[in-house]
Amino acid sequence: MDDWKENILEDLEVRILEYETVGEFLMDIRKEFRRGDKESTKTAELKRLKQGGRTIEEYIQEFKRAARGSGYKGCLLIEEFKQSMNSTIRRRLIEVECQPSFIEQ
Repeated sequence: MDDWKENILEDLEVRILEYETVGEFLMDIRKEFRRGDKESTKTAELKRLKQGGRTIEEYIQEFKRAARGSGYKGCLLIEEFKQSMNSTIRRRLIEVECQPSFIEQ
């Protein structure tokens, strides 16, 4: 939060941000923190997700749903996907000659 505060104060000093009312400023703060809360919630959901007894197709659909809005992209998202899938499938993926570069593979 201190970083956010410092960034806002700096932007206000150089007039990048201008608010006509305190209400506008407070609304902007609420919007910023709601977005962070949603992303944090989605990230936590993604980290708790495990394939379990589901088929890989069912798991992929659940993972995609959980990943939306988490802020995870690219390699970080793929690593999270691999960590939460069943160890047998993960081991087989490691052994294949051509490593998949996205979840659908």
